[in-house]
Parts: sequence; structure tokens; C-alpha cells
Amino acid sequence: MDPFSQLILTISVTSFLTFQWLFHRVSPWMSMRISPGFLGLSDKQKVEWNSRTVSTFHALLVGIFCLYDRSHVSTAVLARFLLDLLLIFYYWKAIGDKFFVIHHLAALYAYYYVLGEGMLPYFANFRLLAEFSTPCVNQRWFFEVLGYPKSSRPNMANGVAMAVVFFMVRVAVMPVYYSRMYAVYGTEAFYLVPWGGRVAWICSSICLDIMNIMWMHKIARGCYKVLRSARQSKAAAPQENGKTD
Repeated sequence: MDPFSQLILTISVTSFLTFQWLFHRVSPWMSMRISPGFLGLSDKQKVEWNSRTVSTFHALLVGIFCLYDRSHVSTAVLARFLLDLLLIFYYWKAIGDKFFVIHHLAALYAYYYVLGEGMLPYFANFRLLAEFSTPCVNQRWFFEVLGYPKSSRPNMANGVAMAVVFFMVRVAVMPVYYSRMYAVYGTEAFYLVPWGGRVAWICSSICLDIMNIMWMHKIARGCYKVLRSARQSKAAAPQENGKTD
């Protein structure tokens, strides 16, 4: 086995075991101390809570490494996806989702070319910048399961942050990403990538960005409705107080 393959295997195994430890040990221990409401959750909710806790940690770690263009960050993503699939199949009744499985299997196919063939690491890392939006999405679920009203300040602040970050790392970067892709298209280096790799690269990027635009529209509408509702409630409060007086 060449040194590159040994390094990938070492990072994969280490990352996988670390995420298992975080899911089964660290997240429950930490959550009980940070959020007392964790103890009142159902077993199904606790499984998803721990999964999202690990997801948040993983997203921040991967996002930070991607900023420095570390080529082996994709290995940690591979380990995380494998853990996700194992957890989904093991806790299918709690967090089973066929579309989530399809998404992860498609991602594993694409990252085969990144890790197995050493192709397109720059574009893979560029796509992984989207992980920066994951913590806000997970936090939204945490607030919801803990019973925070949508109009509460923490929920509203997280909603605005989610909309802004989601736009910055998934939508605003599209022109830069596709300009780089266009600059490579048709070159000698482009045709060195096998047909399957080009399909995984181009088609998955387009499909993912179509979904990103749809999600961005949904997030923006939701954020606008909550902010508008909060503003109307705030404006109505002085009037109600005046009538009471």
C-alpha cells in the first residue's frame, strides 16, 4: 500500500472512531449539562439530537479546513457519511430517511474519484464550504424540539444567521465555482478525468445547486414571515397597552 493510501485509511478509521465516540459518549454527557431539556426528550429525539450534535462539530471542522484547502479533508467527510449511513440503518425507525440515504450514496460515489483516484480535490473542497450552513440548520431543530417559539429572540437570531450564511456559502459562491469549472472545461486536464468522474462532478454540482436555490427561497420566505410577524406583534403591543389604560 502506497503512503497516500495508508494516510487516507488512517484518517478514515480515526475519523470514524472519533465520530462514534462523540455520538455515543460526548454528546449525551455534554448535552445533559448544557441543556436540561435534553433529559425530557424521547429516545427517538435523543438519537437525532446526538446525530445533529456530531453533525455540527463535523461541519465546523470541515468548513475550517476547507478554507485552507487541505486535500485530505474529504477523508473526514467520507468517514462522517459512513457513520451517518450506519446510524440511519441501525436507528431506522428514529431517523430513517430514504432521500438522505440516496444523497449520501451519491456523495460517496463522487468522493470515490476524489479519494480513490486523487481527482478534483479543489472542487470537492469548494463544495464542502457549504458545511458552514449546517450548524444553523441543526440549531433550528434544537430550538424546535426544546419548545422555543418561532418568535423568540434566539430563534429569530438563528433564523437570520441561517439565511445569511446559507446564501453566502451555497448561493453567492456559485458564479465563482462555475467560472472555475468553465475555465477547466475542454482542456487537456478535463479529459484526463474519466467519464464517470465528469458526470459525478458536473451533474451532481448542477443538481445540488438547483436544490440549494430552492432551499434558499424557502429559507428566505420563512425568515421574512417570522420577522414580519414579530414586527407586527411589537407594533400592536403599545396599542393594546393604550386600550388597557
